[in-house]
Amino acid sequence: MASPMFEKIALVGIGLIGSSLARVISREGLAGHVAISTRSAATLARAQELGLGSSYTMDAKEAVRDADLVIVSVPVGSSGAVAQEIAPALKRGAIVTDVGSTKASVIAQMQPHIPGGVHFIPGHPLAGTEKSGPDAGFADLFDNRWCIFTPLPGTDPDALEKLSEFWRRCGANIDTMDPQHHDMTLAIVSHLPHIIAYNIVGTADDLESVTKTEVIKYSASGFRDFTRLAASDPTMWRDVCLHNKDAILEMLARFSEDLAFLQRAIRWGDGDKLFDLFTRTRAVRRSIIEAGQDIDVPDFGRQAIEHPAKN
Repeated sequence: MASPMFEKIALVGIGLIGSSLARVISREGLAGHVAISTRSAATLARAQELGLGSSYTMDAKEAVRDADLVIVSVPVGSSGAVAQEIAPALKRGAIVTDVGSTKASVIAQMQPHIPGGVHFIPGHPLAGTEKSGPDAGFADLFDNRWCIFTPLPGTDPDALEKLSEFWRRCGANIDTMDPQHHDMTLAIVSHLPHIIAYNIVGTADDLESVTKTEVIKYSASGFRDFTRLAASDPTMWRDVCLHNKDAILEMLARFSEDLAFLQRAIRWGDGDKLFDLFTRTRAVRRSIIEAGQDIDVPDFGRQAIEHPAKN
């Protein structure tokens, strides 16, 4: 068996992303030792029951001590506090990265605390489900998904390449972006869809003329898809909204303008405009399938995808 890429990897946070990383690191033999840290005693105990790591502690400083790679997998609003906590224990030459869905804010929070000689490379794997916690992870979560890095000026190219190769071995494709461009892109492809889902499910829940029983009983596939997004971790999405505020508000404004256009077309019976819009959006769906980011089977492929590692 090939030598591990890193002697010690520390996972700070062991939710869906962290536990999926723990599983794929073990499967691929990417580390000699995996140290797991989380603030919740119950979550830490469950991670240990699942055998996700080599050592377990609620002390993040202890987890990162002597680690060659530190992966911070916490809600983005906690990134700065975690960086401040672990900074004294980071060894020179270590790589520190994160998995947060916003990058400008995470950089502003974490960078001031990262000591000299430590390679800080912000990252974001575009992978996830509506589930959370150590039981939710599975080793193939990152297969053919994108991991985007937003390297800072002066980033060591060898450290960036080593981290890129780590994510490749986890199954991911690699890209790099400017932090602000990342945040604007993610605002439209991820953040706005979740906000719309939270809102429409909340609207359905608030309707006095439709009972909750009817909403559940007669849920068509479209509403079911919205409820899947709206079941995502509330803490994570609260922090995303607060820490990518400007980009999200810009996308919400654009969406509101386009929604007004659609509203007018429906009100005035403009079938040509409706048909044109629906044709263009259908083409987007086909492009996503052609890019390998989903498969063309009923229910958007979710019922056809099995994750045996979860069992």
